[in-house]
Amino acid sequence: MLEEVERWLSRRSWSAADRPLDRLIAAKRGTTVSVVLPALNEQDTVGEIVTVIRRELMEAVPLVDELVVVDSGSTDRTAEVAAAAGARVVHRDAILPRLPAVPGKGEVLWRSLLVTGGDIVCFVDADLKDFSADFVSGIVGPLLTDPDVQFVKAMYDRPLAGAAGQGGRVTELVARPLLNLHWPQLAGFVQPLGGEYAARRSLLERLPFPVGYGVELGLLVDSLHTVGLDALAQVDVGVRVHRHQDGQALGRMAAAIYRTAQLRLSRGHLVRPALTQFERGEDGFVPRTHAVDTEERPPMLDIREYAARRAA
Repeated sequence: MLEEVERWLSRRSWSAADRPLDRLIAAKRGTTVSVVLPALNEQDTVGEIVTVIRRELMEAVPLVDELVVVDSGSTDRTAEVAAAAGARVVHRDAILPRLPAVPGKGEVLWRSLLVTGGDIVCFVDADLKDFSADFVSGIVGPLLTDPDVQFVKAMYDRPLAGAAGQGGRVTELVARPLLNLHWPQLAGFVQPLGGEYAARRSLLERLPFPVGYGVELGLLVDSLHTVGLDALAQVDVGVRVHRHQDGQALGRMAAAIYRTAQLRLSRGHLVRPALTQFERGEDGFVPRTHAVDTEERPPMLDIREYAARRAA
């Protein structure tokens, strides 16, 4: 590990307990905080997440100013459950309708900047179980108390089938090797692909957003190049329990993440990539080929609707 990263770990890695809520409220001083939950068919978990954030961070203390669930085309009761729990629900396709939406988590996060107004934007996945408000207050905390911090990732244990530390398979097999080899300054991040992170709007609006699973790696790498390592931080929020993907879904995720890294390493002429996986059928293994997410949305500042809204 680089000496620079060792120093960063001692200076920019904290625990949620390091900043109690009363300290955060005192430091807020008019800074507004938006929490965004991207959601696709998460009726079983989204309501509890919204309930905890509203109860503990909006009603008990005024830390969060707006709570938005962006529904990316759910076919279950996700939107209904989220609204009943107290979130403002916006459908992905209703945001920037002149630009047809494409499937993908990054697409939803990018569009959310147009329907939120917070100076700090906090993203939280909607499939978390046993949700703690620390997932929000922990990562928002450094942005409220340290003006030099621009981007904060959550770190946590990720159990798999009851075994501690066995989750995050794509992180360990793909993202961590990529970062260590190509962006060693980011080797200190415990959960580089985690879906819980917060950043200043003034940074997010300058970054391109990969539309798919590569969004977390893309934002992390681009933030490093935009504001430097010392403006990045991570906070320990405990344990993350969520729905795990099957092996083939993880393969597609890994391909998108690798492609996102590849694009940042070389902006040359690259063929449109695909990933072939195999499923056993009646007559043996059947190949299934999937396109790998390659599209990226431009920095939000380049979108005229956002620029007009910001000017107003």
